[in-house]
Amino acid sequence: MRRYLTVLFATLLLCGCSKSEMEVKEVLLDVTPNNIAGVWRLESYDNGKSLAEGAYVYIDFVRSDRTFTLYQNVGSMFVEVKKGMYYIETDSELGAVIYGNYSTEDAHFSDWAHRYIVELTKDTMRWTAKDDREDVSVYVRATLPDFE
Repeated sequence: MRRYLTVLFATLLLCGCSKSEMEVKEVLLDVTPNNIAGVWRLESYDNGKSLAEGAYVYIDFVRSDRTFTLYQNVGSMFVEVKKGMYYIETDSELGAVIYGNYSTEDAHFSDWAHRYIVELTKDTMRWTAKDDREDVSVYVRATLPDFE
């Protein structure tokens, strides 16, 4: 009788849950140099827009010295490479914010266009511009292709 009640209770418990309650949500990770290290590919920008066919943006974050290398061909058929530094700070209201700068051809440094609020899972990074919440970019873990 006890076994029957246990099975009945488990069945009722499972039947009482909706599908969305049973789905496992991806766990948000702390936004640290260690957790963002590696290669990421821009999947969408400007709150859901896709890049033009054949266009790409990859960013490779290096944990040890907080540097990055950006590879892109947006608006060009050739790969453009930018290198720079990134910084992560914690805002008490917004959470993790990433910003940085990169070197230009004339050896000057230029700041990123925005500071970005970051949400991070194991395979996805969502960046929302701190000063324009409609500017949302999504990056996914990737492998850097051979650009030759």
